[in-house]
Amino acid sequence: MGNITLKKVSKSFGATTIIPEIDLEIEDGEFVVFVGPSGCGKSTLLRLIAGLEDTSAGTISIDGRDVTGEAPAKRRLAMVFQSYALYPHMTVYKNIAFPLKMAGEDAAVIDKKVKDAARVLNLTNYLERRPGQLSGGQRQRVAIGRAIVRQPSAFLFDEPLSNLDAALRGTMRLEISELHHQLKTTMIYVTHDQVEAMTMADKIVVLNAGNIEQVGSPMELYKTPKNLFVAGFIGSPKMNLINGTAAAKHGATTIGVRPEHLGISTTSGEWKATVGVAEHLGSDTFLHVQAGDVGTLTVRADGDLGVRHGETVYLTPSPNKIHRFGADGRAM
Repeated sequence: MGNITLKKVSKSFGATTIIPEIDLEIEDGEFVVFVGPSGCGKSTLLRLIAGLEDTSAGTISIDGRDVTGEAPAKRRLAMVFQSYALYPHMTVYKNIAFPLKMAGEDAAVIDKKVKDAARVLNLTNYLERRPGQLSGGQRQRVAIGRAIVRQPSAFLFDEPLSNLDAALRGTMRLEISELHHQLKTTMIYVTHDQVEAMTMADKIVVLNAGNIEQVGSPMELYKTPKNLFVAGFIGSPKMNLINGTAAAKHGATTIGVRPEHLGISTTSGEWKATVGVAEHLGSDTFLHVQAGDVGTLTVRADGDLGVRHGETVYLTPSPNKIHRFGADGRAM
């Protein structure tokens, strides 16, 4: 079981409040991603759950048991850090076995658990190697293996892919997601990368200055952001946010239109614009255009769209895809 409940949890360092009072429910078996910009409090929140930081107020419960004052070792949680934190002089086998050995497990039990974890993580052929003989992705899998053998109530990942290159990050995203499907264990994953959040999560928790802005599935946040912060943070490329008379015409202080929801024409449309930089990505082209008083907009178009820098185009937002926000920044 891995149900985790936070009630009125807050964290302050002296007079500085990092996490204002928040409530959060994480269901058993969920893959939950904490996402937000640097300094938003997501890693601090993860460390509070792990017990690596003391709460200033509130309670943290795991499977109905109040663990607020308990040491990290008693919470039955396993944490995987950004740095692999492997013992360089030990083999992969010994690195994975280390927590079990420290817990006094029987040698036969250790052997079975290590080999089971290695099989799940495709590390069977590397058990006798040392970390220095492995790639970054393999070392991260060893760190995950060391967590798996403890059979925790939940896994806590603190930006585990930050040290990997872009291609390897994509591969590891898939591997961790597949691991979640195999183990069916609660996972909490911290990242500043909203693409990771969108592609991996069952549920996303969007944080801003320690506050929870919105909680929901990736598509809930994408389709129905509750405020301007979530609208501008979730989605790649970012949502176009438009103020002034263009927004007032649609009955709002600010309107949001995603790049794929802007129709483009060379003859007519709602907003006249001049084509700037075009990013050709094969199947898609991202156009950055200047639309007079409306401002700079990003348009997602077909990959073989044949427009040139400096050309005049006309943009029209899909009427049923316009997001409206009031003066308080909340969705209308």
